[in-house]
Amino acid sequence: MNPAHATFSRRRPGLRVSQHGGFALPELMVVLAVLSILAAVGTPLIVKSRAKSRLGQCVANLQQVNRAVQLYAEEHQGTLPALASSPPPGRWWYYKEQVKGYAGITGPSSAKDKVFACPSDRGYTEAGEKPQPFWQTKKYDYTSYVFNSVNLPGVPNVGGWTVASIKEPARTLSVMEWTAHAPLSWHNSRTGKANSPFYNDAESVVGFVDGHVSYLPIYYDGMNAAYTRDPIGGYGYKYGGN
Repeated sequence: MNPAHATFSRRRPGLRVSQHGGFALPELMVVLAVLSILAAVGTPLIVKSRAKSRLGQCVANLQQVNRAVQLYAEEHQGTLPALASSPPPGRWWYYKEQVKGYAGITGPSSAKDKVFACPSDRGYTEAGEKPQPFWQTKKYDYTSYVFNSVNLPGVPNVGGWTVASIKEPARTLSVMEWTAHAPLSWHNSRTGKANSPFYNDAESVVGFVDGHVSYLPIYYDGMNAAYTRDPIGGYGYKYGGN
C-alpha cells in the first residue's frame, strides 16, 4: 500500500471513536453523565458563592452607612439622628436624608444611591403593590437600611440620643437591614422569598453605635415584632440605649 494513501486513526486507549471521528454512543452517554454530575455539584457552589458575595457587599455598604451616622453625630454635638425632625408621616428610614451627605451622596435620593442598597433586598409586598426592593422604592426613601429610631410608646430606640449617654455602644444597634425589625433574613432565609412568617434567630446585617458591623441572629418571642423589645439574654445586641 502506498503510504501516501494510507489512513491512520489516532485513538486514546479505551476510547472508541466512530467512523466519522466522533464519540461512539456509549462513550457519549458516559460524557453526558459526567457533565450532568459536574453541573449538579457545581450549580449549588455557584449559587452559594453568589449569595456570599451579596452578603459581603451588604456588610460593606452598611459599614459606610453606619460611619455616615457616626459622622453626623460628631457634627451635631454628639447627637444621633432623631425621628422627630422627619417630615410627616415620619418614619425610621428618613434618617437617610440626615446622613447621606456623609456617605458622599448629594441631591434628591434615588435608586442610584447604591451605598444604601443591599443586593439581597427583596422588599416587602403590600396588598396591590408590585414586589420591589426597598432601595428601589421612593416610599422607603431608596434604602435597604433603617435607623434604630422607632419612637412608639414603650419601644426601645436611640433616636435623638447622644452617643455619650448610651451605656453599651458595642451592643446597641444603630442602623440595620429592614429584616432585623421583623425578624426575617435576606441571606439565609427560612421563608424563601416570602416575608412571613417571622421566626426566631433570623439572621440580619446590623451596625452598632460604636461603629462595628455584624451578621447575627435576631430574637423573636413569637408574637411581637423584634424591634418592639430588647432580646432575652444570650443575644449580642439590644435596641435600647439604657
